[in-house]
Amino acid sequence: MKRNKLNNKVAIIMGSKSDYSVMKECEKILKTLKIKFQLSIVSAHRTPKRMFEFAESASEKGFGVIVAGAGGSAHLPGMLASLSTLPVIGVPIETKKLKGLDSLLSIVQMPRGCPVATMAINGSMNAGLLAASIIGNFDKKIKSNLEKWKRLQTKSIKKKTLIKCQ
Repeated sequence: MKRNKLNNKVAIIMGSKSDYSVMKECEKILKTLKIKFQLSIVSAHRTPKRMFEFAESASEKGFGVIVAGAGGSAHLPGMLASLSTLPVIGVPIETKKLKGLDSLLSIVQMPRGCPVATMAINGSMNAGLLAASIIGNFDKKIKSNLEKWKRLQTKSIKKKTLIKCQ
């Protein structure tokens, strides 16, 4: 199935401006892999109409994947997944009181029929890599960029990796 080139975009959505300190790692890896993306602040609780509008039009706007970071009750990824047919990758944001465990459990416990791929707490870089893997299934250039990045990552580890223990 051939997809329109406009689909080679990732929507990076976060619940508040303070989440950017975590989500910038997703932005960074997408830039490295030369993937078009858009950053938006969309709160499931404070801007629900904006969230609905975004989710319902994301596919038409050419996005291929949504990466959603949220902390606390972390409803944003699940709500986006409930409204869109696009793959949604949830990034639990670390919180002060529960160290992000609340966010992680909120995202990973989506009900049947509402899938969200869930990363580790603050794992936005891996979210970007997963988004690249998804897009790479229909874009050879992105797949090539990802393969090159992985080769470079492997080469960055020294050949001699044994550590002597006594």
